[in-house]
Amino acid sequence: MDTAIKFIAFDQLNSALDRISEQLDVWVPVASKDQKRVIQFAPYRPGMTLVLDHQTTLGPKQVVLPQVEALFRFDYRKSADEPSRQKVQLEDPHPPAPTLIFGARPCDVKGFLVLDQVFSAGPFVDGIYAARREQTLFATMVCGQQDSACFCSSVGSGPTDRTGSDLWITPIAAGYVVEALSDRAHPVMAWLQEAATELHVAAAGKVQEEAARQQVGNLAVDQCQQHFLQRFADTNYWQEVAGQCLSCGICTFVCPTCYCFSITDEMKDKHGERIRSWDSCMFFTYTLEASGHNPRPSRLERYRNRVGHKFSYFPEKYQGLIACCGCGRCIRNCPVSIDIRKAVQNLQGQNHACS
Repeated sequence: MDTAIKFIAFDQLNSALDRISEQLDVWVPVASKDQKRVIQFAPYRPGMTLVLDHQTTLGPKQVVLPQVEALFRFDYRKSADEPSRQKVQLEDPHPPAPTLIFGARPCDVKGFLVLDQVFSAGPFVDGIYAARREQTLFATMVCGQQDSACFCSSVGSGPTDRTGSDLWITPIAAGYVVEALSDRAHPVMAWLQEAATELHVAAAGKVQEEAARQQVGNLAVDQCQQHFLQRFADTNYWQEVAGQCLSCGICTFVCPTCYCFSITDEMKDKHGERIRSWDSCMFFTYTLEASGHNPRPSRLERYRNRVGHKFSYFPEKYQGLIACCGCGRCIRNCPVSIDIRKAVQNLQGQNHACS
């Protein structure tokens, strides 16, 4: 028996999280109060009811890359020596607190591996993102509740993909078996009181073996970069793919790998903040230039760019890494049921049957 493996009984989960939350900021998947069907990550509070039996509606991206955040604050102040002049005083944001994301899925963590390439892998590093990422641990759960929208195996991941995780959670009949995957996880393991028994470990092994045998999705992406370039100018194809699109942006806001943002300065009197907010390449105004010209004026160009970025441009730039984790959130949440898998799969065909 490996005493480094811990066990949390179902009725002891909140007690365990209570202890951990005394040391770290903990984010957990919970149902929205006003919309029970919306599951999202929220800061843990004692007594919370966690939703761990299926994927969240919104992933934990906001924990490391908040939907709205202040990059810095500034004040304009009169110079005492020269009243006609003003000085600008800048205030950096507070350093991030150590954080644990509990109950993420492998696809959620894969999303951060994509974001890392943009924000912290260089040559330019976003200091705010990098600091928050460094302080964040992932307690990831074996995923055994896939549905018809999931296709994580198609993009190089899977239900038992441990890449990027710090702790590994396996649900069994009596509770959860927890393993440490990184040195950073050892303090968290010390706060869990009950060691797993040989029976717990054996049961967890069976769950993991069964999950590992599952092939989630059959999307073929091997030649996607070349097929996309060949289809780029085929406006008839892209019109069929994106003709229903409403440009609502839901697909980008629920996506773990989308990172488009806008920066604005918000002021009151002489005090202000520079704000970074999520934006969407599916919005007409995202690429609208001051001259009035828009290089992506229609839904056709915008959706083509979305597919191209994830399956062609990004892999070309980042050593084959696909900017999609196969979570299926864009498929489930699209109000007109556009399926990105069909857009990608049909790139290699000569027909335009994407319905």
